[in-house]
Amino acid sequence: MLSLNNLGVICISQALQHSPKLLAIRQCLSKASSRATLCNNSITFSSKGTRMHTGFRLLNESIVKHVSSLQRTFCTASAKLHCWNCGQSVEQTPAFFCLSCNFVQPPDERASYFLIMECDQTFALDTQRLQKTYLKLQRSLHPDNFSQKTVKEQEYSEYQSALVNKAYRTLLKPLSRGLYMLELNGMGIEEGTDAGADPLFLMELMEINQALDEARSKEESAMIGASMKEKLKDLTEQIDASLHKGELQAAKALLAQMKYFANIEEKVKEKLSELM
Repeated sequence: MLSLNNLGVICISQALQHSPKLLAIRQCLSKASSRATLCNNSITFSSKGTRMHTGFRLLNESIVKHVSSLQRTFCTASAKLHCWNCGQSVEQTPAFFCLSCNFVQPPDERASYFLIMECDQTFALDTQRLQKTYLKLQRSLHPDNFSQKTVKEQEYSEYQSALVNKAYRTLLKPLSRGLYMLELNGMGIEEGTDAGADPLFLMELMEINQALDEARSKEESAMIGASMKEKLKDLTEQIDASLHKGELQAAKALLAQMKYFANIEEKVKEKLSELM
């Protein structure tokens, strides 16, 4: 058993920076106190990797070694980070650049996508402001700006730019934004058809899909698309209300419905392309 204070250095790489396993570890750390241990008071380490009590699969030892190679200190929520170039303390979160030497920093795994994109952690966020923040960050972090810099600076700019892209895409659309907010709270929606879903709802989905398959004109397909937009708009309002009240189970059920309707909306777009 390993206490939080003895948890080693865990870092981020381009290939792993959005791993749900690492995200789950980050979330536990952010909620833990300096005296608490991680995830229900413990993390079990085996010879094959790391096992969390929530049932996450084991992390391979080679992955842990790889992310550790980036030398990003990630111990407790109160641990201070330091600039890899000048050694000065990096106080801001997230830290894109060192305020002392202005060197680009590796991604800060303490920061959620909302912090990265300078947004309030709310479902009803301002997407125009989100886009402005995205453009501002990419202007300063894009790898093209570091083509004449050191290899490490080029590497970190690529990581940071990719992370900003991921954060922007995740928060831009209501569905991915809502799923991410559930993920931050340790919840998720399983893939495939929900066996516990309302039979009437499943029947409605079948009828809509059948109508779309049988549509032979742009007008018919467009009508189905307009109907999906209305349903998604209504679900967005309901999900916002549920999350605002902290009713996570209700939000999860609504997001599951939104996922189905969003899939149909994508099918409508494909159908319209075929009919062009």
